[in-house]
Amino acid sequence: MKPSVARIPPSGKRDLRGAEPPAAGKKIRIAIRRDCDTILTMEKIRLGISTCLLGENVRWNGGHAMDRFLVHTLGKYVEYVPVCPEVECGFGIPRDTFRLVGDPQRPRLIVHKTGADHTERMEAWARKRVKELEKEDLCGFIFKSDSPSSGMERVKVYDDKGVPRKIGVGVFARIFMEHFPLTPVEEEGRLHDPVLRENFIERIFTCKRYCDLMEGGRQVGRLVEFHTKNKLLLMAHSPKHLKEMGSLVAHAREMPTKDLLERYEKLLMEAMALKPTAAKHENVLTHIMGYFKKVLSADEKQELLEVIRSYRKGLIPLIVPVTLLAHYVRKYNQPYLKEQTYLNPHPAELMLRNHV
Repeated sequence: MKPSVARIPPSGKRDLRGAEPPAAGKKIRIAIRRDCDTILTMEKIRLGISTCLLGENVRWNGGHAMDRFLVHTLGKYVEYVPVCPEVECGFGIPRDTFRLVGDPQRPRLIVHKTGADHTERMEAWARKRVKELEKEDLCGFIFKSDSPSSGMERVKVYDDKGVPRKIGVGVFARIFMEHFPLTPVEEEGRLHDPVLRENFIERIFTCKRYCDLMEGGRQVGRLVEFHTKNKLLLMAHSPKHLKEMGSLVAHAREMPTKDLLERYEKLLMEAMALKPTAAKHENVLTHIMGYFKKVLSADEKQELLEVIRSYRKGLIPLIVPVTLLAHYVRKYNQPYLKEQTYLNPHPAELMLRNHV
């Protein structure tokens, strides 16, 4: 699957948090809930990241921009692959600052102090780098915001009068996203928003589950299994995409497997990129409730409806109705719902569904 990109070889360097890099071929595994009853282990998700966000002193002034959530919380579940375009491209530490200048669609990378133009140098390095990343297994990338090399959006671009407009994309970030258009990407600044944070992490875990399943063979049967387990999760992101993907899976035997998987993967990543809303979640929660209409008492149904409505009004976090429904899934041993990733799309320890 092309959204899965690459891990940069550690080249024998120590991890940015002091640990030794894993030995070649060694799989780092984590425990994660599969369904309401089962805990399984999976390999850590490989995630590209701007090096400075991990605390490495590679910025223009010799400093860093460590993000504590990324390092200390999400870092328990991912294997980071640090990339610093400026350093890897051969510029020193410290160094003169760069800025984007000219056409916002194809700005030049200019040294502010001297006016030296390093656009071709950076672009040549970036094209080589993304080709190297094809050989690896990244499920996403976190860029440094506002960086003329790595900013994902709203990077300052200066006109010929020196007036900036926040409409640009960093040189490396642009080439990366052009080369891997389906790969989940975000900036550390945007990840401070709880909705964007949850959506991005949900995307990388979904990408990882899909890739892991397909490692056993890119077969129609595996695609059907994945789609079945992720129906409710997809419903929360995009009912429209779910309908189209369902039709695709239903007619899977009627088209070449390669074409089928390419089309499905594109729809999958498009759907997951769309943020769930309270209304979409309410629809999924009510749908799940329907599986228990014959076993719940009138009081239990009323309580569940009130909890769902309170979530819809923004009075309680999503984790409350989800936890209550998960209780009924276990109590009544509902096999279809026990397999649904919607109830446990990512580790509970990340507390991504605890915000209002």
